[in-house]
Amino acid sequence: MRVVRGSRLPLGEPLRAALGPATVVRRLSSSPRSRVWLAEFSGGPAIVKQITGGSDAGERYARERTALRLARRVRPYVVPDVLGADPDVRVLVLEHLAASTRRPVGDWMTDYATALARLHAATGPADVGALPAWTGPNQADARSFAELARSLGVPVPPGLTRSLDELVERLHPAGQYALLHGDPCPDNAAHTSEGIRFIDLEQAALGSGYAELAYLRIGFPTCWCATSVPEPVLGEAEGAYRSTWRSLTGAYPGGDLADACAGWLIRGDGLVERARRGPSDQLARLPGQDWRWGTATARQRLLHRLTAIAALGADHPDLAQLSEVSAAMRDVILARWPSVGPLPVSRGNPLG
Repeated sequence: MRVVRGSRLPLGEPLRAALGPATVVRRLSSSPRSRVWLAEFSGGPAIVKQITGGSDAGERYARERTALRLARRVRPYVVPDVLGADPDVRVLVLEHLAASTRRPVGDWMTDYATALARLHAATGPADVGALPAWTGPNQADARSFAELARSLGVPVPPGLTRSLDELVERLHPAGQYALLHGDPCPDNAAHTSEGIRFIDLEQAALGSGYAELAYLRIGFPTCWCATSVPEPVLGEAEGAYRSTWRSLTGAYPGGDLADACAGWLIRGDGLVERARRGPSDQLARLPGQDWRWGTATARQRLLHRLTAIAALGADHPDLAQLSEVSAAMRDVILARWPSVGPLPVSRGNPLG
């Protein structure tokens, strides 16, 4: 973690009065849209986070503060405590989470999935409106994916367009109220002695928990550390998610994991970092260029997702055509660009 010394905390008088003076301050590395410090108040260490940058800074602050409040319903806790807040300057003072190495590395995926289920189960129908609904892929994403298949020389069955439109409709979050993190990447999952706790909930939303459980199988699609998880580890982690959800809610998770994975396949924005998402059709760029983001290139990420959907959709009546097209696209990529390899494999924390 990069440390920048000599930083000044953006604390107003009410927070200073409530928390006491900051005796030690270190500026920590963070995304370009926030500033983060480790501070030591009279009560001990804490994290000070100020959300900055962009016209949506106020919305991101409100999402994170609301999500942290809702998630603190869960015991054991899955998020840090909020020690203080100042909405005027978009500052949160958070519990400092000490890292732990007590659990074996190999258990990280199961711990992650368990914590994710507990986070998701924090909300229900009574919380409608507390956070925005999760936004899934749309028809433009579906058309872009079909056009990518054509540009690779893969025949597109007449029914694929309708199949993709139906997929988009199934992924609509109506009737799903899980508390989604919005960006549950490994570097937003702090491994403490009391289990995994999630941080940086600026994109929190309500929707189907499978949208985020899919991260394990589809290769952490919004993260720089794209990783392939071996099948036995996947099965154990996904089983832990479902059993944890059922123990907390008395029911099975709503939605469909295969659909959720397919949704990440057709989203071109899942091939670039957040700052580049939105205006450009990323899938349209792939035939002519490849680019690296973090641990993998865009073609590597796509290849992994195509392979996953080719397997998942083979016995799925609603995804059979997408499965066939995905397998054909995978084969074309391997033949046309033989240097495109698989994602890095991790049985534990991808950051390790």
